[in-house]
Amino acid sequence: MPGLQAGVSVWWPTILGLLVLFVPTYYRLAGGAWLTEEQSHGPLVLVAVLWLFWRDSARLRDLRETPMPISGAIVLGLGLILYVVGRSQNVPVFETGSEIPIVIGTILLLRGGATLKVLWLPILYLVFIVPIPGPILDALTGPLKFQVSSLVENLLYAMGYPVARSGVELSIGQYQLMVADACSGLYSMNSLTAMGLMYIYIVQHQVRWVNWMLVLAIIPIAFFVNVLRVIGIVLLTYYFGEAVGQGFLHKFTGYALFFCSILILVAFDMFLGIFARKRKS
Repeated sequence: MPGLQAGVSVWWPTILGLLVLFVPTYYRLAGGAWLTEEQSHGPLVLVAVLWLFWRDSARLRDLRETPMPISGAIVLGLGLILYVVGRSQNVPVFETGSEIPIVIGTILLLRGGATLKVLWLPILYLVFIVPIPGPILDALTGPLKFQVSSLVENLLYAMGYPVARSGVELSIGQYQLMVADACSGLYSMNSLTAMGLMYIYIVQHQVRWVNWMLVLAIIPIAFFVNVLRVIGIVLLTYYFGEAVGQGFLHKFTGYALFFCSILILVAFDMFLGIFARKRKS
């Protein structure tokens, strides 16, 4: 939290209050949503948020405090209402998402807008912990599944495999495989966006167009790697049977290709760095 390095005694009531509110929330996420493939990035994001708060708190030592009690109280009150509704009605998106206005309201109440300006990134990063609501999830995964299945069919057919497609169902040999929500690419896009933005923030290239190119590359990289994953699952099923293609390797390929996405992003960053240096010389 902000000001930790300037004195924990000033902030311990706030820290204690946040722990009382959200430790149970994160405990439930750890035993549920974070065990799923689509939300498995949650613990990494939480660690990143805590590190960002600690890192940026050093910049608050000499910052003038100008509390905004009215604005802070309003935002904090809205956040607490959202938390109560989410907790009592078991709506994870409200309960988890309430942390953002609660933190913003607390900072405005105790420190003011200047502190909020310093801590905007870790606060914004909390968005990646919030579970995606079902209706939005359905609206996004449908078109993505169709695009992924269509591209996989065309690529495998061009490679000479006996593959056909009906909607989001792929048929290869004697097997029929449905492109599920987890294979739409949305989850990998969400995870890679979270980790990619953290990487870009840490690197912080002085040449701004390099940073923007990296941001724009995140979604295409995630989509491309997800297509490779689906191709891999289809071929594993085709050669070794459904037990292999839909078993342990199904999840393993997801984690492996996520780290592959990170490596591709880093490699693209290195390529842009070489290009940027050539332009300067």
